[in-house]
Amino acid sequence: MRTNLGFCRIACSVLLLTTLQALAASPIQIENRKPGATDWQLTRVRLDKSNYRSPWIEGYCSKQSVLAGDALDIMVSTDPPAKFKIEIFRTGYYGGKGARLMEKLGPFQGKAQAVPAPGPKNIHECRWEPATRLAIPKDWVSGVYLGRLTTLPDAADQPYWQSYVIFIVRDERPADILFQCSDNTWQAYNKWPSNYSIYTHPKGNQGPWADVSFDRPYGREAQFAGVVNDPLTVGSGEFLPLEFPLAYFLEEHGYNVTYCSNSDMVSPDHGLKCKAFISVGHDEYWDIRQYRSVEKMRDEGVNLLFLSGDTICWVTPFRASSDGRPNRIIFRGGPYGGNDKYAVEREKEHGPFPEHGPDEGLLMGGRCIEPDNGGGDWTIVKPDHWMFKGADVKKGDCIPGLVGWEYHGDPPAIPGLEVVAAGTAWVGGDKPQHWCATIYPGPKDNFVFNAATIFWCQDLSMPPGHTLPWSHWNRPHGPDSRVQQIAHNLLEKAGCKCATR
Repeated sequence: MRTNLGFCRIACSVLLLTTLQALAASPIQIENRKPGATDWQLTRVRLDKSNYRSPWIEGYCSKQSVLAGDALDIMVSTDPPAKFKIEIFRTGYYGGKGARLMEKLGPFQGKAQAVPAPGPKNIHECRWEPATRLAIPKDWVSGVYLGRLTTLPDAADQPYWQSYVIFIVRDERPADILFQCSDNTWQAYNKWPSNYSIYTHPKGNQGPWADVSFDRPYGREAQFAGVVNDPLTVGSGEFLPLEFPLAYFLEEHGYNVTYCSNSDMVSPDHGLKCKAFISVGHDEYWDIRQYRSVEKMRDEGVNLLFLSGDTICWVTPFRASSDGRPNRIIFRGGPYGGNDKYAVEREKEHGPFPEHGPDEGLLMGGRCIEPDNGGGDWTIVKPDHWMFKGADVKKGDCIPGLVGWEYHGDPPAIPGLEVVAAGTAWVGGDKPQHWCATIYPGPKDNFVFNAATIFWCQDLSMPPGHTLPWSHWNRPHGPDSRVQQIAHNLLEKAGCKCATR
């Protein structure tokens, strides 16, 4: 009897511990315990003569982001007309598989939908009929979602073709980390259908001349010649090549992360519920309201991590689509930088601009500089700083190829600001430019870290199918224990709990 009683007590204790652990788990940990998909990447992609688009099957979504419980439309065109299916995947870790199948839609009968004629300021705003309306289940966890579009041949001897659509599911819950996707920049560089981006107006590639719409597919990420040149990302913007390594790393280690688009940051409300805000990858284009939101978050004690480069470079006002949906059209409104020399020179060379932003260095701890593209090693300057604890680095150690293809420098005079890494980026492979990574204290025992390079997250993880970018005869090497340790230290200092440490 005593033995049975002892056994029952042990069993109850184990059950209680398991229950407490389950209750303590974040939605991200619970989600990543579910089975991942073995087949979520694009297999067969075909591009037309422009080398930017896949008219055989392509699409876009009616919103950049959507709350769980709401709905969005998915627009698809198939030319020639073909039946197709849509598979919805949530990207994450999932035991190393990288995504989970959430829903299958279709089959649908596709048709060729019109490529719009250029509108004012060369805008291409599609008005395609929806293939389907996707109601987002309330239990779908915040994340970056891919819809894989696949044509369905009528016969076995006919090929199939694929591309993606991409959207973000967001929530309003408090979380440790708010991960902001850089989708304004994806769209600014998007040349769909042939050569129409913010950079391709006949008046010049740096002025306020061109409008771009989110109501069009994302073309192949070939617009950065020799940087991101992977046809298997068609339709997904810059997320897979430049941002997914961070999301994969965070979810692998069970961090409590929630996701949003640039357009969601016109208000600071969600960010104020989080401990850390992360800008990732190539985060060049910000509405001024985004700047003010993140500025308020810093002032209220949120930690800011700029794991990005060329960030907060251009003021990018949002406006509604032709049918009234908010935040669907952007243009290059003018430079950030205040009275900084770089901003003044941009006004002289490419203006006049209708918008002018404050000095981005006063928020980020580093500025966009000229020239701002090249490549180099990320060189340690202050190895005794707490952010390098356990990273086994000494002064002068280099993390190869981590700087590129755009970066920050010229730190402002902020009390307590420290340069923690600095060195030379080689423009064109042989012209030197100085860059620096910084950290400074916020007003409420928080901090602002600026990694100062688009490539920084490339050394955090290597998700399935990931292709390392390169630029100016320079490339990062992929997962590096030093960069991973630095990331853990920064997140720990921000109060973000890691489930694997």
